[in-house]
Amino acid sequence: MAIDSIEALGSIMELSDEERAWDPEGPSTLPVLISDHIASLLAIPQIRRQFVPTAAENEDTACSLDPQEEAKHQGTGRLVHRYSRRAAFLTTDRCFAYCRHCFRRRFSGSLAGPADEDEIRQAAEYIASHPLISEVLLTGGDMFTLSDSHIDMMLSVFRSVCPSVILRLCTRAAAVCPERFTPQLMGIIRKHKDGAPMYLMTQFNHPEELTPDALSAVAAFVDMGIPAMNQSVLLRGVNDDEETLISLCSRLLMNRIKPYYLFQGDPVRGTAHLRVDIERGLEIERNIRRALSGLAMPQYTADLPEGGGKVILTHQYLRGKAPGTDGRYIFDTPDGGTRYYPE
Repeated sequence: MAIDSIEALGSIMELSDEERAWDPEGPSTLPVLISDHIASLLAIPQIRRQFVPTAAENEDTACSLDPQEEAKHQGTGRLVHRYSRRAAFLTTDRCFAYCRHCFRRRFSGSLAGPADEDEIRQAAEYIASHPLISEVLLTGGDMFTLSDSHIDMMLSVFRSVCPSVILRLCTRAAAVCPERFTPQLMGIIRKHKDGAPMYLMTQFNHPEELTPDALSAVAAFVDMGIPAMNQSVLLRGVNDDEETLISLCSRLLMNRIKPYYLFQGDPVRGTAHLRVDIERGLEIERNIRRALSGLAMPQYTADLPEGGGKVILTHQYLRGKAPGTDGRYIFDTPDGGTRYYPE
């Protein structure tokens, strides 16, 4: 049974003063929901920090609940069309556990419920009428909180109405509720996997989340030919140190999960205490690049406010043209050296 209130959580673990002072009626809006799997890991401070609210959420009131301005880019009631070639379909507002860094606080846990068949069909028809859209993110909330029959119906509609569109199955469930991936559910995924590719998009933020059950859940997708890509969020007090990220990315890759993005935390109301300063983020990015291979290295990325889109954040290795060298470029090397490159 999931823990759905801070009072219930308090009956399992002693709460700190900061956790006990969290106000569920405050400006943050995100409720508390913690899965049994995560509850078993709450003794780990970096896990606890991601799921147990604190008073700091209510003290941060400056930012927007929708910094990416998704509400302004709705193709249909549940479809966000912010980029020309991809769109995000909000399958449900429900998650197995609500991450305190959630960037979609305007929607998650809002009691909007699952998208019904009409909403799914409207979104699929919109996509079919916009031929530039080549990828759809099935997100939310978490699509795998839906029943098996609902997932089957949803995939059937998308596959029949817009069969050439790549489907990204976006989920935190592998990390927070791996038992959800039953043989019955995986049979439904297998039924719909042929045709345009599917990709599993996971979110693991700390090495301790890579439990045997979580890795087995992802392996079930990879074994049937569905690649797995991971999107981590850089979080203060969770993974904002080089050793943790090097361990996380190395273990992901060893388990056939490509580290894809390392997201700068979005400026969402209620999350300031979890965001890492970009200057420190760039230092971390530069240091882990020295230690990780290209396959293991995620792209440090910011999703700009006011719907500005994603930009890659990285150290600028090109210094410019070196004076008196016939136009040669001067570069920093990842190891701290200098090299010249001919024009």
